[in-house]
Amino acid sequence: MLKRLASAFVLLPVFLLIVIKAPGWMFNTLVVVASGAALWELVRLFEQAGRPVERGLALLAGIAVTASFSAARLIDPLALPAFTLLLAVGAVLAAPVWRGTPDVSRSANTLLAITYIGWLLGFGILLHHTSALGDELILYVVGVTWIGETAAYVVGSAMGHHKLAPVISPKKSVEGAVAQLVASIATGVAVGAWLLPTCGMGVWLGAGALLGVIGQFGDLAESAIKRNLGTKDTGALIPGHGGVLDRIDSLLFNLPAFYYFSRLAGCS
Repeated sequence: MLKRLASAFVLLPVFLLIVIKAPGWMFNTLVVVASGAALWELVRLFEQAGRPVERGLALLAGIAVTASFSAARLIDPLALPAFTLLLAVGAVLAAPVWRGTPDVSRSANTLLAITYIGWLLGFGILLHHTSALGDELILYVVGVTWIGETAAYVVGSAMGHHKLAPVISPKKSVEGAVAQLVASIATGVAVGAWLLPTCGMGVWLGAGALLGVIGQFGDLAESAIKRNLGTKDTGALIPGHGGVLDRIDSLLFNLPAFYYFSRLAGCS
């Protein structure tokens, strides 16, 4: 916990400055760099576990997909990302042809990396750039997600006795999951009243509950990948948190979920 707090103390002010004060291209760069780091971690885990993957194609295409979301202000928000993803999928599926092998497991692992990280993380750029409340929406989704995760960690460590998904993540508990949901709803209301006052109580409650549930699926999805690859953390770049992918796993699900929720709720 001390390592987690120390990392947050260092990284949080930097993140806030980039979101609130820095020009948009710096936020885009932050997201793209995070995408590249997370892709590298996942590709490295595949290779260490003896799973075939197109390393260069996964990194290049995944980063390109994330970066393509930066064009959201210029054309239809999802037009270029969808086209870039289409090209990436085509290139990956064609890889066995130029390799002269019918083995598609390499392509499957590569597609997982590109879509799981490159595509989903791009919604952070989309959320930030396609709304007049972009800064506020990013701070909202990140704040609710990370406070919910912290509550789950603290409560689960202190009093977690009932396993939530023992096969996938033995340390996660029902008590921690409930704490994350409650904390996410409470944070959603508190932060919503501060950052998104015009959206209303219904939106704050709904968004908090949505992020509190969807974020846990994001966490468990990454746990399933790590369990399958036989590792505990994706890296050690962030003390107390593991790798970049360990830090953004819930956000990978929450960013697209909140992007669509905020638009359907008229809070954008």
